[in-house]
Amino acid sequence: MPHADRPDDVVPPATTPEPVTVATTRVADPGQRLEMMTWVSAGARLAESAPGFLGAGWVRGAVDSREWHMLYRFADEDALARWEGSPERLWWLAGAPGTVRPTRTERRTGIEGWFDAADGVVVGAEGLADRPRRPPRWRQALVIYSVFLPLSLLVNLTLGAAIADHVPLWLRVVVTTTLMTPVMTYLALPWATRRLQWFLDAEPPPWRRRRPS
Repeated sequence: MPHADRPDDVVPPATTPEPVTVATTRVADPGQRLEMMTWVSAGARLAESAPGFLGAGWVRGAVDSREWHMLYRFADEDALARWEGSPERLWWLAGAPGTVRPTRTERRTGIEGWFDAADGVVVGAEGLADRPRRPPRWRQALVIYSVFLPLSLLVNLTLGAAIADHVPLWLRVVVTTTLMTPVMTYLALPWATRRLQWFLDAEPPPWRRRRPS
């Protein structure tokens, strides 16, 4: 009869699936700009119907650039694999403009890439929008600080104070940091990034923008 304490009998803990962002680069003739815009927009619309789809974007290095940086995000690896092997995606790839050729592909999980964006024009299902390559580091730092400070104060004033008389300082730091990290990564920082995108892009705040008459 096998013993439960043998290494071979240990069941590994279940892991929570992480969202996956795929960034691919394709090279196309600048003269086929309209064809490429139509093609990449069609791909985004097809992906929207796929289970686990979280978003997509299309980035060019410059107006006359030959490189198109394509990004799409799915809830986990399984959802991504289903989309990448779907007949809809294979049909879409087969309809690419004649001179398109892929170059490299990158996959990112977790918090990576929240502030990353290629320089140039983002092309999505709604059309074109200008966006700088990435926000300055001081803007990124301020956004992170604006999330980390109140969250740190909240955790230390509640849980930290509750266990202050029972555990040593080093253990309190371990406990509070362990709790704060996933909250920062998956909830607080994504939430703040979406609402402070105007600050990261150096745009006027929403309440100061002139509404069309």
